[in-house]
Amino acid sequence: MIKKFISLEWKQFYRSPAFAKNLAVKIFMGFSVFVLFLYLFGIGVGLFFGLQKFFPKEDPFVLVNKYIVYYFAVELLLRYSIQKMPVLQLKPLLILPIKKQIITKYGLAKSLLSPFNFIPLFILLPFSIVLVTKGYEASQIIPWFFAMYALSISLHFLTFLINKSDAFFYSTIAILILIVVLEYFNILKISTYAGTIFSYISTHSYLAIIPVILAYASYRFTYKFQLKNLNLDNFGSHQKDITTADLSWLNRFGKMAPFLKNDLKLIWRNKRPRQTVLSAIIFLFYALYFLGMKSGLKSPAILAFAMMFVTGGFAMTFGQFVPSWDSEYYSLLMSQNIKYKTYLESKWYLMAVAVIISFLLATPYIYFGQKVYALLVAGAFFNLGINSYLVLLGGIFNKQPIKLNQKAKAFGNTQGFNMVNMLIAIPKILLPILLFAIPNAIWGFYAGVFTIIVLSSIGIILKNYFLNKIAKLYITHKYKTIAAYKAVL
Repeated sequence: MIKKFISLEWKQFYRSPAFAKNLAVKIFMGFSVFVLFLYLFGIGVGLFFGLQKFFPKEDPFVLVNKYIVYYFAVELLLRYSIQKMPVLQLKPLLILPIKKQIITKYGLAKSLLSPFNFIPLFILLPFSIVLVTKGYEASQIIPWFFAMYALSISLHFLTFLINKSDAFFYSTIAILILIVVLEYFNILKISTYAGTIFSYISTHSYLAIIPVILAYASYRFTYKFQLKNLNLDNFGSHQKDITTADLSWLNRFGKMAPFLKNDLKLIWRNKRPRQTVLSAIIFLFYALYFLGMKSGLKSPAILAFAMMFVTGGFAMTFGQFVPSWDSEYYSLLMSQNIKYKTYLESKWYLMAVAVIISFLLATPYIYFGQKVYALLVAGAFFNLGINSYLVLLGGIFNKQPIKLNQKAKAFGNTQGFNMVNMLIAIPKILLPILLFAIPNAIWGFYAGVFTIIVLSSIGIILKNYFLNKIAKLYITHKYKTIAAYKAVL
């Protein structure tokens, strides 16, 4: 039966209308994952030596045990955000004489092939081998490795369960923030207690069986949950209580109002758009990485690039999938008597408001000094007057539909993927660096900031001109886009 399932999925893949494109995308994504795993392997090998160099007075193994709890916390958040259980075509199978137990077990077994489950192998396994070669007892390191990997597998099945509850996600975020605050202010050293527990597992090898049991228990619980909910009723439409909001205040935007209302409802009611908003919130902290580095403030051009991401997270995540957000009803939308420029202008205003909100939320960056805040201002202007048009321009070549109530898949999300979009992404990365770096090298720091603000202001003033030009390109590709959405959906 398992062979039949595999055969069906293979036929579904190569019989797809977009087989050639899907094959090219999967080859590219496979190569990207391969390169990522090479980097992870390098991290695993060099972790021991890096910790030994930067913390010569500390035992690298003790340090890893102390802080690995934060690795698991980040892994859980990443799994929740982008990991998706593989979609087996369940609905047709449920009307066939196939046991639901077999279908469920196959789905869960296939989910174990998620790249997330290989990441710990490429980090912890090389690290464990290095530990053994450096004189640590293999009888301690091997059980410790299996215990850590079992905890990661537990998170894999736990993620499937918590994906059903947004409340659990927000609760998890609150708990993680509380842990960080308690750790930062030395109220409760979570890392110390976690380090003690994991070190105790390494010295008492028989305790490694506890995480293994936990992994198996999480699998069984997930299996029963999936089996219980695997029925045709769950694939049908259900009447739900819809929470409505008064969006009449948007009427002041005239012809754009219906589109703005539709986008706000789309974000509020569907999983995938909500996921992009959460991703945009994470972008607010992007520059902290560079500011935390010793060379962060000494590389203002790179910091200018980071500040573009801080204020442009929503534009980069939501905007890059225009018009794919409307793919499920794009044909109906295009049959209406509307101007494409009005449609695009509504998207521009939505991104502009998000940039302003992100800028206000990022105000605490002023703590790092006047120059950092000046780059934040420049980044906001760049997103309003330059990046917003580049994002909309990329949408012309975006002919992959998006299922609104389906979260993005980890390392396998090809919805909205296009090689042309990748080429258009290059100016988004290089422009803020070049626009700042060249004047900065000739006239100084504030000349670079002034250049970005002036050029971006010109872009804002010429908004109608740029949107009209982009709208003409969208109209040229209008019927190709409709045909592409129909072919896949």
